[in-house]
Amino acid sequence: MSLKDQLRDDMKRAMRERDKARLPVIRMLQAAIKQREVDDQTELDDTAVLAVIDKMVKQRRDAEAQYQAAGRTELAAAEAAEIAVLQAYLPAQLTPAEIDQAITAAIDETGASSMRDMGRVMGVLKPRLQGQADMGEVSKRLKSRLQ
Repeated sequence: MSLKDQLRDDMKRAMRERDKARLPVIRMLQAAIKQREVDDQTELDDTAVLAVIDKMVKQRRDAEAQYQAAGRTELAAAEAAEIAVLQAYLPAQLTPAEIDQAITAAIDETGASSMRDMGRVMGVLKPRLQGQADMGEVSKRLKSRLQ
């Protein structure tokens, strides 16, 4: 079952159960996926859907941090609740050791030796780790390895 099918089934279930926490988040996610499909004029596969979900989680984390800094705890809690719903659709997050192993494998595969090769290595890592790790953290770890 694809992620889009799972989302559709989960939306139906949330509607039947009158789940006021999950339903709007799932609808928002489906709207974002549909918008991306319209913009790109293509049907999104599971990898692209994961990228959309990952982007939405990152946006909500940023908003949550801003609300916390402004002292708006009720809005930060709402963002945290949305993050929890969205993360249910992401694969399990990799440990730092697993990320380091993936970076080592990508460096060996590309033959990278300096910072000039960082883009090439990230090009290999991004499709492998999308949704499983924060790509900003992966980039930091890779940069420290290549310096």
